[in-house]
Amino acid sequence: MRALITGGAGFIGSHLADALLARGDSIILLDNLSTGRLENIEHLRQRDDVEFVLGSILNADLMDDVMSRVDVCFHLAAAVGVQLIVDKPLESLATNIRGSEIVFEKAHKHGTKVLVTSTSEIYGKNTSDKLGEEDDRILGSPLKSRWSYSEAKAIEEILAYTYWRQKGLPTVIVRLFNTVGPRQTGHYGMVIPRFVGQAIKGDAITVYGDGQQTRCFCFVGDVVQGLLALMDHPEASGRAYNLGGVEEVSMEQLATRIVDLVGSSSKVRFVPYDEAYEEGFEDMQRRVPDTTRARELVGFEPKVGLDEILQMVVEDQRR
Repeated sequence: MRALITGGAGFIGSHLADALLARGDSIILLDNLSTGRLENIEHLRQRDDVEFVLGSILNADLMDDVMSRVDVCFHLAAAVGVQLIVDKPLESLATNIRGSEIVFEKAHKHGTKVLVTSTSEIYGKNTSDKLGEEDDRILGSPLKSRWSYSEAKAIEEILAYTYWRQKGLPTVIVRLFNTVGPRQTGHYGMVIPRFVGQAIKGDAITVYGDGQQTRCFCFVGDVVQGLLALMDHPEASGRAYNLGGVEEVSMEQLATRIVDLVGSSSKVRFVPYDEAYEEGFEDMQRRVPDTTRARELVGFEPKVGLDEILQMVVEDQRR
């Protein structure tokens, strides 16, 4: 199989590339390097079965070319991270909406199956015990930039679903919950690499809000196996699937665990949301995925626990 990965030099994209190559596929990696990094794929650049294309999903002619030369497309390119969405809302909206529209247009033209990575942000402020794929979205005002990412990814999901239902394009929607591991950076608000970097340097661990908000983290290798299994399954098209971890942890607990793991002298400092992001910023108190649908279809089960993930991130940053 020949696969296109949009966002192929990114954190998840580069791990997905490794997995595809390991099973014998060839790949095209498309990235504009706005958040992706060449060092993530440096070990792949000289391979005959890897092509790197520097460019944007907003370039329709370029997308037409690369889409015509592959069997499947893993659409990972997006403006990601709370900090980036707040700082550059217009650019983020263009990438996440118009860019995805171009991806689906070209995929339909060439009959290319698409898996699109959406986000747990879809659910907004819904704090249900476990969030299932059919649960309601509860969002704040559209005038708060915090919610523009959720809205844009919802439109992306609607596009994917409608291309499947109306035009017969095989599309798979995957909602990711806090994917973490080596190669991830804390530059755009990703909490674990940010906490680890601060702990290694001995800086204060900056926990936003009161630190009681909880999340579930999933190892990138487990997520990648879920992506591959869902792309390969003939019955996965036309539906959304949650992929995420099982251990719920508060941000204060996470900071303390990282300090202990690193053996750091860092202290935890609580930072109000208005100071960290913008006035009126809203966060979710709880976000726990229900992954039953993915488990029943493709056997998805996270295998790597949080402590092991943290250890890998610490070792990666120390290198």
